[in-house]
Amino acid sequence: MKHLMTLFIIPLFVFTSNPKKEDVLGKWKGDDQSEIGYITFDNEGYATFEIQGQIIGGKEFTMNGKKGKMSYSINYDTTPIEVDFIVTKIASKESKKILGIAEFIDNDTMRFALDFDAKRPTEFGDHTILLERVK
Repeated sequence: MKHLMTLFIIPLFVFTSNPKKEDVLGKWKGDDQSEIGYITFDNEGYATFEIQGQIIGGKEFTMNGKKGKMSYSINYDTTPIEVDFIVTKIASKESKKILGIAEFIDNDTMRFALDFDAKRPTEFGDHTILLERVK
């Protein structure tokens, strides 16, 4: 009987320890050099950044008179996790990627690093932000 219970319990720990898309969904708060900002990942694949009350991203936003959208993709098969934000101008379909990495500390906390120069960070360093899930 003990062996049978072990066969049922061990897979539960294996499956819950691997991050999945649902783990990142929601609003995350971070402190970047004493400036509070937010990143929101929605279940439709869109992301928003909120800094100083300005919201950039989502299904549609306007910046400098041009409409855009920001989606995201996450590769959980890498260590650290690769996070890409894709900003697209709606009219021209021109896009740019913001490349990042993430690492879950626990269910509600993750390390996050981005590079705005089309290079993915390879490690967590000076530009790492600690994000906490907003509940």
